[in-house]
This record gives sequence, structure tokens and C-alpha cells, in this order.
Amino acid sequence: MDAAIVQLGLVEDDAIQLDAAALELAALDHPDVDLAPYVELLTTITRHIAALADEAPTASAQAALLATVIAGEFGFSGDRDHYDDPDNADLIRVIDRRRGMPISLAILYVAAARRVGWSADVLNTPGHVLAQIGPPTAPVLIDPFNDGREMSQEGLSALLARMLGAGTVAHAEHVAAMENRDVLVRLLINQATRAERAGDAARALTLFARMTTIAPTNAHVWWEHARLSLMNGDIAGARASLGSMLETTRDTATRVRIAAALDSLAGAG
Repeated sequence: MDAAIVQLGLVEDDAIQLDAAALELAALDHPDVDLAPYVELLTTITRHIAALADEAPTASAQAALLATVIAGEFGFSGDRDHYDDPDNADLIRVIDRRRGMPISLAILYVAAARRVGWSADVLNTPGHVLAQIGPPTAPVLIDPFNDGREMSQEGLSALLARMLGAGTVAHAEHVAAMENRDVLVRLLINQATRAERAGDAARALTLFARMTTIAPTNAHVWWEHARLSLMNGDIAGARASLGSMLETTRDTATRVRIAAALDSLAGAG
């Protein structure tokens, strides 16, 4: 695994720069691509926002400025025609095409906002990632997929109804800020899910291996890595993944589940 990716698993979460980390992850699939022009573009976006930052004293004004620069000036928008294209979760290809999915575009908005000193987070919204701009006491929600538009409470309710069913009431967990590692894991899960749907379990396994590297205490990614290892006929790999999962979780129910899975594999292979 690339040293930069290994480093992501070792540093404190708040030391991770989301867009830079997402570029490093994308570079694993583009080993011959020079990242310098991509980094320069992200720097240019930040400069354009910073030049007008003093004119955006409120969260709403900050959100509007982000949308003006990222969507308006640089043309980043949601890929409505080919939403499930894996390129939409690959930041190199997102920058090439100026098209992405909610999670990849939210990374651009949040990283740019943080670089100019604004408070910003990617939110764990079910099915359609949103971003929060501004301090927790007076934030606004935006939809990076839809050109950074501000999301009203009514719009959030409608989104949750589409994703979770009619009558769903918005709760705090629906708009909880994700830690940086969780954002990167969600980005990679989008790719892995599409790979598995396409019948490419080996590709999905590769992506989950990356997730275990950058988020070594995330029990879910170890479990999925074990499952995909079994699908690929790697029983030893499945055992190793479950063992790593056992070392990183203290949840009693999860440990019982892991032990049962390990017992079932005891005579295999």
C-alpha cells in the first residue's frame, strides 16, 4: 500500500485534509497521473474564495460564495446522467470531468471552506450527502450535488422522505457531522458497492483493503473485507480480517458475532 495511504491510518483524524486525502486514494488507480495540476486547481479554488471571504460574514453568505466559485466559476456539479458511474467517486476523474456524486462534491466544498478558516462538515445524510457550513450555533445546510444550493428544513424533510420513506422525521443522526476518516470510507464504499454490483468482487475487496488501511478501527470495513475475502476464496484472509476486527472492537454483541464467524471457519481451508 502507498505510504501516503498508510499515513492516513496513523494520523489524528483532524489532521486529515479531505480533498488531498481523496486525491491520494484516487491516485492508487491512476499511478501514472501527476497530482500537481489537481493540487494546483484546488489551491486556485481556495484563492478565489479567500479573495472574497471578507464579504461573507454569515454562514449563508459563505455557502453562497462557495457555490458561486465551485459550481458557478469552476463548473462542478452533480452527474445526473450517469450517477452510478464509478468515476463520480474518484476525485481525479471528478476534477477532470467537473462532475461527481454528493460525497465527492461535498469533500470539495468542505475542504475549501476549511482552508479559508470557515467551519464546515460533511454530513451523514442517508442516501444523499449534504454539507454544513458555519458554526454549530447557526449553520446552514447545502447540497453540493445540486450546485451548492442551500437546503431548507422542508427540503431536508423531503429528501429524508425519498430516502427513508414517507413520514420520516428528521433527527440529529440524519445530519450528524462525519469524522474525516468516515467521509473517506463512505467515498470508497460507493466505489466498492458499484464494483460488487458489477460482479467484480476482486475490485471491491481491493477497495475495502484500502478502507482497513485508512480506518483500522472501523469494524464494518473489516467485516466486509472478511466477507469479500471468502467470496474470493481467501479463507486465511477472512480469518485475518476477523481477527483484526476482534482486536479493534469492544462491543460485546459484535465480539460474539466475530467469534461465531471464526468458529465456522475453523475447519475450512
